[in-house]
Amino acid sequence: MLTTRVIGVEDISDDMASDMFGLYSRYYACADWGRFASDLKGKDRVIHLLDGNQLAGFTTLDSYPFDVLGQKGLVVFSGDTIVDRPHWGQTQLSYAWLREVAALSQRYEGLPVYWLLIVKGHRTFRFMPAFGKRFVPHWEAREGDQALLQLRDALASERFGAAFDPRTGVLSYGGALDRLASPWAEPSAREAARPDVAFFLRANPGYRQGDELVCLCPLSRDNMRPLTRRVFDAARAP
Repeated sequence: MLTTRVIGVEDISDDMASDMFGLYSRYYACADWGRFASDLKGKDRVIHLLDGNQLAGFTTLDSYPFDVLGQKGLVVFSGDTIVDRPHWGQTQLSYAWLREVAALSQRYEGLPVYWLLIVKGHRTFRFMPAFGKRFVPHWEAREGDQALLQLRDALASERFGAAFDPRTGVLSYGGALDRLASPWAEPSAREAARPDVAFFLRANPGYRQGDELVCLCPLSRDNMRPLTRRVFDAARAP
């Protein structure tokens, strides 16, 4: 039976961190323990996906208010995320993440919430259209995209500095960091024919070396897909 738990980063034990790195390093080439541990310390909390007592996946979060371009809001930044192959397709981890977003939206009532996601692989990019109606970058131009792109660029530049290129929307460290291992990085022919996957491959041509496409999605109720909104609303219900 799959379950989830949310843990503050300060409460992650050495054994938990070691299990997380062990799972992560099975799917990412050039994974480095020191870099992984340092990145983990820079997050607020971790959501674990558990199969019984065994770690089956996790995602890390960092949330913080912003004031840029004359706009105020709350960023929910998704860091390292991985789900073990036997559990691909599960929904528990996504639902737990949405419940955390709902709790944050209540804590910062009145501030618009934005999901900042950096994407190394095509499967992760597919979370964007699954969760939100409007997000950037997108394979179809839509009203309001330019303003959202400007906000994405400002937030990404603030967080990542010169490693982020606003001309391309890509975060790159020149292949010096981890990247998806080859069995997982390449889409199948069927996947590559999807418009979202085909767009990701065009927008992030350096994905094989670990370049990341920086995405931004408003996490407002009216921008959520119906299932996403139902989970969000249920978590906010008194």
